[in-house]
Amino acid sequence: MKKHLIIALMATAAAFAGPAHAADMVFTSWGGTTQDAQKTNWADPFTEQTQINVVQDGPTDYGKIKAMVEAGNVTWDVVDVEGDYAVQAGAAGLLEKLDFSIIDKKMLDPRFVTDYSVGSFYYSFVIGCNKDAVEACPKTWADVFDTAKFPGKRAFYKWSAPGVIEAALLADGVAADKLYPLDLDRAFKKLDTIKADIVWWDSGAQSQQLLASAEAPFGSFWNGRLTALAQTGVNVETSWTNNITAADALVVPKGTKNKDAAMKFIAHATTDMAQARFAMETGYAPTNLDSNLLMDAEIRKTLPDMQAETQVNADMTYWAEHRDEIGTRWYAWQAQ
Repeated sequence: MKKHLIIALMATAAAFAGPAHAADMVFTSWGGTTQDAQKTNWADPFTEQTQINVVQDGPTDYGKIKAMVEAGNVTWDVVDVEGDYAVQAGAAGLLEKLDFSIIDKKMLDPRFVTDYSVGSFYYSFVIGCNKDAVEACPKTWADVFDTAKFPGKRAFYKWSAPGVIEAALLADGVAADKLYPLDLDRAFKKLDTIKADIVWWDSGAQSQQLLASAEAPFGSFWNGRLTALAQTGVNVETSWTNNITAADALVVPKGTKNKDAAMKFIAHATTDMAQARFAMETGYAPTNLDSNLLMDAEIRKTLPDMQAETQVNADMTYWAEHRDEIGTRWYAWQAQ
């Protein structure tokens, strides 16, 4: 293990060493413990090796990306976005094509690579529960939707994105391999049964607060947020049954003034060592296929890519094609 680490560190330093000059670029992500880990494991070592200073900003805002590009005043250089948005935004002309002469995509999970994006990290929507706040924790999506057996508030992701629609359909008995195309009528009918008991979270940090305070003692969460919360002493139980997986992506908004630095940053962030360190800190899986060689076996067991037995892979291409259609109905339903 130590030999692997030394070799990886030497290779990374050689690949990204640059002239000793000061510069700035802006990295934008979702905030909270995830962005803290991105700064510690990606941005800070990148700055040390290249002398390119990485300014942190956020949270990620798709409307702001569009406005920046259309106004020709792009101030974000690399942005962490959801995978389906990356596909959609690339097709819409909002993103720079990535320079794969700088970014080595050979060892990156091909599921999460497009001309305009590469996987940032690989995560799952899982069922999380504060064991100290309830008599019993739900184990399945059907349990989460069962208000008689599991009374009280339940937390769900507020925004129109993969995760909640799939969970509703799985709870209603749809087989994992029959989810797509999504039956929206059936999904919203199922969601109606718990609508009054839903507490919405719009950031990972907020989801942790809801669970820790027991305002919503169980629900749907990003797996890495539960790992981080458990490390603070909260008695968290995670159920991986039918965990719904997707990946965030790293993209470069069209018109960035720091394109070369942005490409170098993405190249660094997706190296085996940078991905392994981030995964070990957050509980999210790496998108570099060699990162697993650098991680302890016990940590590997806690990552989404080791929970494949009942895993449900969200269809990013489907979501990219139908994001606007689903979103229109989603937000209208929430407002009712």
